[in-house]
Amino acid sequence: MKKKLFSLALASAMALSLAACGQSAAPAGSSAASASGSSAASASASGETYNVGIIQLVQHPALDTATQGFEDALTDALGHAVHFDLQNAANDSATCSTMATQMVSSGVDLIMANATPALQAAAAATSDIPILGTSVTEYGVALSIDGFDGTVGGNISGTSDLAPLDQQAAMVTELVPNAKTAGIVYCSGEANSVYQANVVKTALEAAGLSVNVYTFADSNDVAAVTTTACNECDVLYIPTDNTAASCTEAINNVAQPAGIPIICGEEGICKGCGIATLSIDYYELGRTTGAMAAKILTGEADISTMPIEYYTNPVKEYDADRAAALNITIPSDYTAIAD
Repeated sequence: MKKKLFSLALASAMALSLAACGQSAAPAGSSAASASGSSAASASASGETYNVGIIQLVQHPALDTATQGFEDALTDALGHAVHFDLQNAANDSATCSTMATQMVSSGVDLIMANATPALQAAAAATSDIPILGTSVTEYGVALSIDGFDGTVGGNISGTSDLAPLDQQAAMVTELVPNAKTAGIVYCSGEANSVYQANVVKTALEAAGLSVNVYTFADSNDVAAVTTTACNECDVLYIPTDNTAASCTEAINNVAQPAGIPIICGEEGICKGCGIATLSIDYYELGRTTGAMAAKILTGEADISTMPIEYYTNPVKEYDADRAAALNITIPSDYTAIAD
């Protein structure tokens, strides 16, 4: 496995810095509120401040709520001692790289990278400053780690938005039982979308469906690719994909009039163009990331030993209006997505 290691000099410097801070973050569980208050009070009393850079790939509901959860949890833990520099890359990987370089130059204490391209940019920019990813599906794929065992090591950890892909694939046959051909639609530039698509394709083929894969390079060809997919398939699957998430209106404007149901990788995409999803709670994912950040900043945890954390309770959800319009019968164990 390829792992980044802090230099001995950096480790010594960090040890001295952490000893000087002498603070601890809130532990998980019922005592979290009081412990968070204690951490915030300690930081305030010592005059310690923390500068946290946030690189968000693009604006859409899933990433927005993950960022909000991160900021809320870290503010709960450290109060006014933490200062955020939130930057949005407008779905441009090169812009992520520029932002990461600027944050490293300004000497931020930690970078939160929201989505895979943001994580990749931050990882390329620094091997010293702690980096926490969120809304990243598979860290081994994102960081090209062979034999990934759940812990990145070095200066990187974070949270994953991966929901059980086999269960998402099973939704296709459960909700559209007469489908013969399924299409998988995603952005070819998103490594984690490729990973999800391959897993779901295998599962759908094992269930007896023919599977076609359709990719778009960016938002400019989403409508054209969706049109082709709808003309050739009975049902579509869209994984957790940031470009798709920012283009759900364009996708829905093609798929719904064509009468083609879409199973989605997360709630935001489903709300915009799908009938159902097995989705995580991105706000809570962000809060988990924020709690990790508090432990790193206050010296309670060493990021090099922190495993990637996962959301453990994904929920079956559906869009009631779109399912009704497409005459899709939804089982009773699904929850309607709130308007």
